[in-house]
Amino acid sequence: MSWLLAAEPASGSGNLISMVLPFVLMFAVFYFLLIRPQQKKTKTRNSMLSQLKKGDKISTIGGMHGTIVELTDDVVVLRVNDTTKITFERSAINNVITSAPSATAE
Repeated sequence: MSWLLAAEPASGSGNLISMVLPFVLMFAVFYFLLIRPQQKKTKTRNSMLSQLKKGDKISTIGGMHGTIVELTDDVVVLRVNDTTKITFERSAINNVITSAPSATAE
């Protein structure tokens, strides 16, 4: 039984590196394949939502197409035909189909 207690000491630094290295590699793979692309997509979407303006033709997440007639921080009112206006949350906007010409002074 004394041979169990007198085991050879393992090399601490080499053993620690070989245990931690797979976790570091897994985190790096997750970061570059999952986390970073999602952050870029979120940044692009938030930029698009902040640049909305009256006259933009957009589509919503549900597939409704329309033109922005009113805009606040949280709410967007779309004109879907000559008489119908529908109110949506700004976050429901999926993409801008055509952007309205900017009103710049010449």
